[in-house]
Amino acid sequence: MIKTYVYVDGFNLYYGALKGTPYRWLDLAELCRLMLPPNDVQRIRYYTARVGVRAGDPDQPVRQQAYLRALGTLPT
Repeated sequence: MIKTYVYVDGFNLYYGALKGTPYRWLDLAELCRLMLPPNDVQRIRYYTARVGVRAGDPDQPVRQQAYLRALGTLPT
């Protein structure tokens, strides 16, 4: 197996693939397992900027923080 480290740009992942879909609560470890079956994913690093409060969506930072906390519970 190929030892693999995955680096995720959270901003581009969200705005390029997830926004407006039912898949916003994406399990990155499972995605890597499905997309890289012959690889041994050793580590997943998720990078993103913190969002701020917006007039039309004041709860956006709360939802982002909940997602980041959820990612922190994953073993990889």
